Amino acid sequence: MNKRIPALVLAAVMAMSAAGCGSKTATDTTNTDATANTDTAQNTATAADNDLVIAFNTDVQSLDPHNTTDTLSISISNTMYESLIKFDENQNIVPHLAESFKAEDDNLTYTFTLRQGVKFSDGTDFNADAVIANYERCLADTTLRQNSNVKKWESVTKVDDYTVAVKLLTPDSSFLNRFTQFDIISPTALANGVDLNKESAGTGQYVFKEHVEGDHVTVVPNTEYWGTKATVDSLTFRAVPEDGSRIAMLQTGEADFIHPMPVIQAQDMNGQDGIVVETTPSNIIRYVTLNTTVPELSDKRVRQAMNYAIDKEAYAQVVFNGYCEEVLSCFPSTVSYYAEQTPYTYDLEKAKELMTEAGYPDGFSLTLWGDNMTIEQTGMQFIAQQLGQIGIQVEVVPMEPTTLSEMIYMPEEENDVQMWYVNWSAGSFDADGSMRSILHGDNVPPTSANTAFFRNEEFDTLLDEAKLTTDTQELTDLYAQAQAIVWDECPWLFLGNDDLVFAHQSYVNGIVMAPDGSLDVTNATLS
Repeated sequence: MNKRIPALVLAAVMAMSAAGCGSKTATDTTNTDATANTDTAQNTATAADNDLVIAFNTDVQSLDPHNTTDTLSISISNTMYESLIKFDENQNIVPHLAESFKAEDDNLTYTFTLRQGVKFSDGTDFNADAVIANYERCLADTTLRQNSNVKKWESVTKVDDYTVAVKLLTPDSSFLNRFTQFDIISPTALANGVDLNKESAGTGQYVFKEHVEGDHVTVVPNTEYWGTKATVDSLTFRAVPEDGSRIAMLQTGEADFIHPMPVIQAQDMNGQDGIVVETTPSNIIRYVTLNTTVPELSDKRVRQAMNYAIDKEAYAQVVFNGYCEEVLSCFPSTVSYYAEQTPYTYDLEKAKELMTEAGYPDGFSLTLWGDNMTIEQTGMQFIAQQLGQIGIQVEVVPMEPTTLSEMIYMPEEENDVQMWYVNWSAGSFDADGSMRSILHGDNVPPTSANTAFFRNEEFDTLLDEAKLTTDTQELTDLYAQAQAIVWDECPWLFLGNDDLVFAHQSYVNGIVMAPDGSLDVTNATLS
């Protein structure tokens, strides 16, 4: 059922917009450290058991580590599977299943020395052959999300049992960033066709226990784990789309940690009944894709008009209670090579003027797809109300996340998306990762999530040239030009960059929230 915001309420919020994007109503009580700690709790609580329950606002989309794109699926996958290298808490790339790595002088070949003595949860040895088997799987199966990455590699070769060399087809300045997402599955499991949604076969700290679709995924400690052993008896990720239900679960102890914490209640809940509310900056951008193949959306003047018609300050207040920054590019300032653009300041007269110039003085009708989560529906209803001011009638169509994902990735000739209300975070934390998958002309569905069907030859060339250089100044110039093109062409409605707001009981420690919204539970404890 759609959650509708009365126009009078929206108008009242807009009148308060002088508070500005990024103002926080709970800055006196929230903690900006992304690691859960108990210092801000006014009351303390004790865990009833040693089973950690984390409630998310969405359901897992895939447990196959080669086919995950959403942060929940990535968070769960990372408990069971590991990569050769990873990002640490400071977003530096460090060895993981590899003991060391180096780039050769040709900027094409990367050599990884593997950790010895590691076994997969099915007893198979981790070695160079395992890495090669995973590469061959992703290269052969074009339906996997990792296929778009590995097809850019020329080869993965075995130097010896514990050394592999990855050779690229062309130099790629973003390779290491993306390689952090290449998790390794047991080659025995791959050969036997194991269903990775029902069984795990990784080297991770946890192993699969059960998956009840639409409800939860539970993992339990891997007793043979090579590294630091898990200290909790089980870890359950619950799908709880409704905000009030997540809060109630935290209050009653049915959940120990929730994400996101509804921002409206953040200030009031902090310190109550042992609850700790925390915030941390994110690299998540909120936007609406505009399918540029739809006749009404094919004129950039229309798309620019739609951006002028959105009050970004009101959006931040209505949807995020001020826990949101205005974005002035196609990715947030937390990402490398960010180049600030001239704002699309809220201006209805300018918007109406552009609509008239484009031949649509009376507007038209569109559909807006998005997740059926409470906060997403609030955002969609806000967008619909704002665009109605310039004659664009928007039908809001909330969907279950798995259904929406299937609809989004339909081939172009079968794809009915007109507008998609979405958030995106680049797990690789770089400019290329923040743009290529969702804006490059080669990445329209079903290949990736460029649902604007944005095809701009100059933009694509700039991204492609940037991959060939490691010169910092050249990268700065190329990425700045690319961002300027996107900003001018407006394949999206540029909305905001929201903070991550999460909550937990004071007895929860050691959970780390990454800027992309994924969780690292490696050091999670319940006291």
